[in-house]
Amino acid sequence: MRKFCSVAMATMLFTGLAASAQAQQRGNMTAEERAQRQAAAERERQEMMRMPRPIEALNSIWIDELTWLEVRDLMADGHTTAIVPTGGIEQNGPYLANGKHNYVLQGACDGIARKLGNALCTPVLKLVPEGDPENIRYPGTLSLRQETFQAVLEDVSNSLKSQGFTDVFLIGDSGGNQQGLAAAAAALNEHWAGSDATAYFIPEYYNYGDVLTYMEEELGYVETVDDGHHDDYYITTLMMVTDPTAVRYHQRVAADEATINGLSITPIHQALEIGKRLMEFRVNVTVAAIEAAMSGSSSTQQ
Repeated sequence: MRKFCSVAMATMLFTGLAASAQAQQRGNMTAEERAQRQAAAERERQEMMRMPRPIEALNSIWIDELTWLEVRDLMADGHTTAIVPTGGIEQNGPYLANGKHNYVLQGACDGIARKLGNALCTPVLKLVPEGDPENIRYPGTLSLRQETFQAVLEDVSNSLKSQGFTDVFLIGDSGGNQQGLAAAAAALNEHWAGSDATAYFIPEYYNYGDVLTYMEEELGYVETVDDGHHDDYYITTLMMVTDPTAVRYHQRVAADEATINGLSITPIHQALEIGKRLMEFRVNVTVAAIEAAMSGSSSTQQ
């Protein structure tokens, strides 16, 4: 064990000395030498960018599921629109996973990107403002400060712009996200002024009031009571489209607790069909808002 520690310490020391020597060497370089090194690095990057993709691509719109070659090729084929979905981790009553909004966004962002036809989704940003991080009331809730949230949005969006994405859309499934999304889009567009990139905040995505109206008037499902939970039938069924275990479907059936606000989530195929209809409604509304924003017929751009 002592021998292993000694070797590890020696390795760390050598690595540290090498990094220090490289930094010192860079500091001693002339401007011409630094330019030559940067040019060599750029030639190497360009060579890698020309690398042929050796295998068939995955059919996915999620950037984190794709290889860098797959993203490169999709962008070359016109996929230069990116969607940054933001969810949350918060208390949602006795049946729903704390990541409620993230489960909804897994289905929603996928549907939005595929309907647009030229868009990719970043991973769902699961950590968002949920209140004062130093005074969390319920176990499992995780929160960011508003300034941290905005900074993350700006960093992610700048990452997208730097590699060639030209339209970046910010959406949020939770009410606490909307302020930061609007502020980030405004800051990004100020920073990007004069470039070919634009950031958009799409408030139309956060349309749960319209979802409730659609569920009641178009689908005929009306909640008759209020169970007093941070939950609704439309939320539960939207989550079920992604993963029924996220609403503890089988446990609720076993415990005779498979209702929410007077509506049953059984049989499962019926609840899934309602969830899919609600998801389609939200996707269509959001795609229409995005297309209006890109055509300049909307004030969505901040």
